[in-house]
Amino acid sequence: MESSTYRNNTYLLQKLMQQAKINSYEELAEIAGIARRHIYRLLHGLVLQTRTDVLLKLAQALRISLSELVRAFSAQSPSLQDAEDLAALRQEYDRLQEKMQQQRESLTAEFQRETLDVLESWLTYWPSAAAKAQSNPEIPATRLLPIVKPIEELLQKWGVEAIASVGEEVPYNPQEHQLIKGKAQPGDLVKVNYLGYKQGDKLLYRAKVSAIGS
Repeated sequence: MESSTYRNNTYLLQKLMQQAKINSYEELAEIAGIARRHIYRLLHGLVLQTRTDVLLKLAQALRISLSELVRAFSAQSPSLQDAEDLAALRQEYDRLQEKMQQQRESLTAEFQRETLDVLESWLTYWPSAAAKAQSNPEIPATRLLPIVKPIEELLQKWGVEAIASVGEEVPYNPQEHQLIKGKAQPGDLVKVNYLGYKQGDKLLYRAKVSAIGS
């Protein structure tokens, strides 16, 4: 015989599923990426004995917050120890949220690095070609300059900064500069031939430079 907790939770879950346009427990489990047994645990009033990551996936599938899910189903839980259980669940939720944020930041950094690796050749040689095109308006390449504006804006958004500028004379720094022509000692003036890049404190590519007078 079904308990009142099971009946009440069944009604509640079906109402939430209807609002989220989910037609069955099987579909809910698939959307949330969880096993069906977790849904039945919820129906039997075991919300506070269910892992937080599972509850978070269910809440996202039902398009409600985790706190709303817990509040709704814990009201029918016969084993609820209000303050202690909810405090423990909130702490676990905060820990999971922090972990997910760290994972997002890690994935974002990895994506940016892979993208920058693909763009390395363009990052190195395009500014030099653009500088030559700008110095000679008759070169048709000047028409291409506006096309790369979105890429420059993307790099700015990612915090990627150029090391010096093409043609600039700067003190030679082996940590940031790659000497491709002539000889120079640290501190000697060198000319920037191709740009290098940094992202915050991280060096991506050294600028290619040549000794003055070479």
